[in-house]
Amino acid sequence: MPWYEAAFLLMGGLVALMLLGVPVAVAFLAINVVGVVVFMGGLVGIDQLIANSTSAVTNFTLVPVPLFVLMGELLFHTGLALRVFDAFDKCFGGIRGRLCYLSVGGGTVFATLSGSSMANAAMLGTSLMPEMIKRGYKRYIIIGPIMAVGGLAMIIPPSSLAVLLGSLARIDVGALLIAGLIPGLLLAVMIVAMIRFLIAIDPEAAPGYVAERAPVGEILKALLRDVAPMGLVVFAVIGMILLGWATPTESAAFGTLSVVVLAALYRQLAWDSVLKSLRGTIAVSVMMLVIIVGSTTFSQVLAFSGASAGLIANATSMDLAPYVMLAAMFLVLIVLGMFMDPLSIMMLTLPIYMPLVTLYGFDPVWFGVVLLLGLELGLITPPFGLLLFVMVGVSPPGTTVAQVSLAALPFIACILLLVLLLMFFPELALWLPNLMRS
Repeated sequence: MPWYEAAFLLMGGLVALMLLGVPVAVAFLAINVVGVVVFMGGLVGIDQLIANSTSAVTNFTLVPVPLFVLMGELLFHTGLALRVFDAFDKCFGGIRGRLCYLSVGGGTVFATLSGSSMANAAMLGTSLMPEMIKRGYKRYIIIGPIMAVGGLAMIIPPSSLAVLLGSLARIDVGALLIAGLIPGLLLAVMIVAMIRFLIAIDPEAAPGYVAERAPVGEILKALLRDVAPMGLVVFAVIGMILLGWATPTESAAFGTLSVVVLAALYRQLAWDSVLKSLRGTIAVSVMMLVIIVGSTTFSQVLAFSGASAGLIANATSMDLAPYVMLAAMFLVLIVLGMFMDPLSIMMLTLPIYMPLVTLYGFDPVWFGVVLLLGLELGLITPPFGLLLFVMVGVSPPGTTVAQVSLAALPFIACILLLVLLLMFFPELALWLPNLMRS
């Protein structure tokens, strides 16, 4: 079967099932079964599908995901997160949309904690979303920034995906990690600017409420009592990794333990809070694992059918100018990101992309940052970006993929703008690596 017919069968079938209202997990499962029967040979293919599904969710690198979700659930259900938010409320005074800005700041920090975009988005969603809904924020101004900031884990160090990319593509891992710092912080600033713009054109998106600026003494007291102790959590996750005392999985466990210790010290560690946190963690983690099973097996079926390789080869076989070729490569990342997980995309595209990088004279470190941004963009691109489904899972009942997709659009523009800036000003990504080398 030609690759384009295989692509139409698999992708078209998936789109058709979702349009009919079939749940995402069921749609992926049905198309995966069809794919393995057609392309892998009946029952033998079904056995392979089951084996691949098992290996997809028994990956040790996924262990930090439920741990960081649990950490976010504990922060929320024990009231520690709300104490931090209330302390910052005293500092922000009457600034409209203060919790949106807090989601950007917290998300930027959590991006350095988890290294996982899905864990980052899920943690922010479970920690911040209930309070923002309670205070009358519209859904799009809640969901959009959380998704956009969730993707920062792709490029802000320490990024596990950047380490993997450097290893697979033979790019200097240290240089690639440090190269993502300035673009990541710049993207966070862009997200803040977009939030300010959205609130300016729709003030009711983040309704004001009484929160007068407190006296300096009260602000300092709140910061010391409710914010400073959170430094223990930051150290348990970031500090222990930077000092080489713990792996990301171990630091995730220590971070969760530090939240438990703080909750106990504040006398807010009740059995009810623990049980709610565990239930929430199970619900979110199972939802994410089902998505991972569906996406990884779907990507394997796509690859086995020849659809992925045909799509990439067709997109990159034309004689194009360097930046036109780069745009085509970036577009392929976005399209594949709608259906596949970042690791699978990297495995498929790097054997083709890296020779083109050498051929066209692109700096490998700079290209690595652009590729990571493309993978990040694919996660939130409608209709099938993985973070869209993560946000549906952690959002209130009744939230649809269409609502989440619309909320993501303004922040997709921020990522595209950053990619353009990197094309015109590559030093944004290369200055720190060059400084490190010198």
